[in-house]
Amino acid sequence: MTDGELVELGDGRIWLADSGGDGPPLVLLHPGVGDSRIWDGALPALLDRFRVIRYDVRGYGRSPRPAGPYAMLADLRAVLDRLGLRRVHLAGCSMGGGTALGLAVESPERVASLVLLCPGVPGWPWPPDPAGDAEYERLAAAGDVAGLTEFGLRAWATSGHDGAARAQLRSAAAAWPVEDVHLRPDPPVFDRLSPGLGVPVRVLVGELDLPAAVDCAAATAARLGCEPTRLPGVDHLLPLRAPAETVAAVLAVAALDA
Repeated sequence: MTDGELVELGDGRIWLADSGGDGPPLVLLHPGVGDSRIWDGALPALLDRFRVIRYDVRGYGRSPRPAGPYAMLADLRAVLDRLGLRRVHLAGCSMGGGTALGLAVESPERVASLVLLCPGVPGWPWPPDPAGDAEYERLAAAGDVAGLTEFGLRAWATSGHDGAARAQLRSAAAAWPVEDVHLRPDPPVFDRLSPGLGVPVRVLVGELDLPAAVDCAAATAARLGCEPTRLPGVDHLLPLRAPAETVAAVLAVAALDA
């Protein structure tokens, strides 16, 4: 399955890639402002050390749109069970970081290490943005994927709207309206975080990210008992902008796994 394929996941299908091999399994979870291709720059170095698994959340990238209710954490569990993986290293960006934290809190025995890149943490009190919410709702109601892409670029790609960033936001923008209908929230975890969660953990955040995202990363790291690594010149698309730093963090926490 090295090149990836569509697989059945209970009541739907997702695009899933598994490099195979004898290395320790590492699952890469993409943000809600992109798809699994955001990890492409980090893949060569990671494939030298790990069996790498990545997938596109329903509706994102190469995964078909969902036709009914689904939840991020349930889909992660289903992927692990399908592949027969009892314990894995996890690296999650933004939305994917929230899913990774959910598994670490709910099933710590399944997590060997944790790298959180500008994590979007369920239960974190995100500050309200009435103007931004109104613009998003107007664009989503119109099915305006081009408008949603520009909306996302302004918020999340503050270090540059190059072709790679634009492709990531376009993929996400196509998924958002359907996600709004079918996605069921995972349980909040922010108030359940504790130092380390019993596994090696690193938190990274870009200094050009939204202030609220920087605050969320700092508060999450504090609850986990670590200091966040702040990357200058980097926005919310952290694996895309800083693949070398991403790989270094994954290798560092994996080396600490007993």
